[in-house]
Amino acid sequence: MLRVLGVGALGLTWAATAQAQGVFTLTSTTFKDGQLMPRKVANNLTTNPNCVGENISPQLSWTGVPEGTKSFVLLMEDPEGRGGAGVHHWVAYGIPPTVTGFAEGEVSKPSDKYVGGKSTQNVGYYSGPCTPAGPPHHYTFILVATDLEPKELPAGLTREEVLAKIVPPAPAMSRAKGTTGLVGLFQKPN
Repeated sequence: MLRVLGVGALGLTWAATAQAQGVFTLTSTTFKDGQLMPRKVANNLTTNPNCVGENISPQLSWTGVPEGTKSFVLLMEDPEGRGGAGVHHWVAYGIPPTVTGFAEGEVSKPSDKYVGGKSTQNVGYYSGPCTPAGPPHHYTFILVATDLEPKELPAGLTREEVLAKIVPPAPAMSRAKGTTGLVGLFQKPN
C-alpha cells in the first residue's frame, strides 16, 4: 500500500512540476511580485531629488518559454509616472532565446544581451524609479516572447514602435508567442 501511495505521490509531483514548467513566468530574487522594491533599484540622477537610489537593475529570470520563441522584449513601465501619463523606464528587445534572465545590476548599462530601445529618459538601458513623495508607484516589468529574430529590429525604438512591430495592425498576424509580467512597488523614503 505504501508503494502504491509513493508511486501515486511521485506521479502527482511529476505532473505538478511538468505543469509548472509549462507556464511562462517572470520572477525576481531582488523583490517579490506585488511587493516593495529595495531602495538600491531607484535611479541615482543627481539632477532629480526624487532619484534616491543606486540605479542597480533588479535580478530577473524567466521560465516556461513558449514554443517557437526567437527573441524576447522586456519593458519596464510606471503607469502612475508623470501625473498618470506614464514613464517607460526600460525598453529592451532582441533578447536571444538562450538568455533566461539578467543578474542584479547587469542591465544598469548597455549590454550585448539585448538591443536597447529608447526610454522616456532617452536611454537604452535600465533607468530606475524616481518616485515623488506620496503613495508608492507600481513598476510593471513585461516580458514578451516573440517570433522576431534577435537582430530584426534596429536600436533606439520607443516602446510604441516596438509594440507596433509585435502586434501590427490587422490583418497582419501578431508576432507575440506569450506574455508574462511582474510588478514591483517603490515609494520615496521619508
